[in-house]
Parts: sequence; structure tokens; C-alpha cells
Amino acid sequence: MEEDNLNKPQNGSILISEPFLGDPNFERTVVLICSHSEDEGTFGLVLNRMSNLKLSDVIDVYSDSFEAELGIGGPVQYNTLHYVHRLTQLSQAVKLGEDVYWGGDFEMLRTMIGSGLVSPSEIRFFLGYSGWTPGQLQEEIDKNVWIVNNNAANKLFNLEADSLWRSILREMGGKYKVLSNYPVDPRLN
Repeated sequence: MEEDNLNKPQNGSILISEPFLGDPNFERTVVLICSHSEDEGTFGLVLNRMSNLKLSDVIDVYSDSFEAELGIGGPVQYNTLHYVHRLTQLSQAVKLGEDVYWGGDFEMLRTMIGSGLVSPSEIRFFLGYSGWTPGQLQEEIDKNVWIVNNNAANKLFNLEADSLWRSILREMGGKYKVLSNYPVDPRLN
């Protein structure tokens, strides 16, 4: 029964794609689950796909010194902006794990950025998101498309985006550590 709970996604879970997934949207990705409901489906953000844009390229941030890179949260609605942060004082934010929050009052956030109360190291911004219909994510987990980690959400602020997939698998140990070394193209090995 304990093993079953390890494969059950929840708000704040991290999904790590299997190395042989083959879908370019999710190949070697780490996805933070922001909202998961068996009735409404799942909303998540890819943590390790960066764009070449800065936040100031898409909105006015009320600050000349605040430079935050934009990630690509997933293949759905690239015209939407989402954020994950460590700002306990941001109202309406949803707590996902220890010191990890999703969303919140955007105008309050812009004011905090403009006042110098937010460091780029405390927040990550994303264009678009990843979504699954009810039951779809669990089907993919059951088919070994995703590895579920319910204890890694706080890692997104401590690890670089380009090494996140490999680092989390290594930290999980055992068979996951072996997967972390799987080559992108085994034919070139």
C-alpha cells in the first residue's frame, strides 16, 4: 500500500519523465503539479525548459533591476503567465510544499518587485502550462511514462534547470540513479 501512494500525484508532486519517453514536449522534463483532482484533472508546470525571454519582455515589472528568465511551463496556452515562488506574504498563493507556493495576487507581486522586495532567486515564471484530463495522468503513470516524487518540490529553487532532471533522479537513488545516466540517444553510446 505504501508503494501505491508513491505513484499517486498530488499538489506539490514532481513528475520526472522516463528517459525513453519520446515526446519532445516532455522529453527529460521535471513537472511540478500545482493542482491535481481526480474530477477536474491536473495542472502542472515544466520546471526545466527555459525560453530565451525575460519577464520584462512580456510584462512591465515596475523595476529596471529585476531580471527573471521565463521558463516554458508546457505546451498549453503559451500566452499565459504562471509563477512559483517562496513568498509567504503573497496573498492568494497556493501552498504546494515546504516553502513553495503557486500563483497569488499578481498586482501585489508587481508592487513587491517594483519595491525591491522580491529577488529573482525567490520566484520562477513560466509561459504556458501542462495539463491532463481527469484520469489521464494516472494512466500515464501506470504506463511508466512518469516517475512521481512527492518530496522534491523545494528542489526547484536549489538546482539549475538544465540539471534538474538528472539531479532529482540521482538523489532518489537505486534504479532511478541508473536512469539518470541513460543517454539521450542510446545509439550514440
